[in-house]
Amino acid sequence: MRMLKAKVHSKVQGVWLRKYTIDCANRLGIVGLVKNLEDGIVLLYAKGTNLEQFKKYPQSGHHDSHVNKKDFLWYTSKIEFSDFRIEYR
Repeated sequence: MRMLKAKVHSKVQGVWLRKYTIDCANRLGIVGLVKNLEDGIVLLYAKGTNLEQFKKYPQSGHHDSHVNKKDFLWYTSKIEFSDFRIEYR
């Protein structure tokens, strides 16, 4: 199945971006994970049938975040997810 890997470069600390991502994923039936990287980038992996719609989300993001740049990569993955979750370091 096709998987989306995205890196969101923005002011994301303290704006609930990971929680907002989970809410969007759950509405669209997307599974995967989201996590903050040490350099402040938010990384997400997503699988599901509504990936094109989900991909639009980081372009606007949470109303308190300021998205500067988005990097998207599509690839085929055998990694399985049962839900969408926050991964902590």
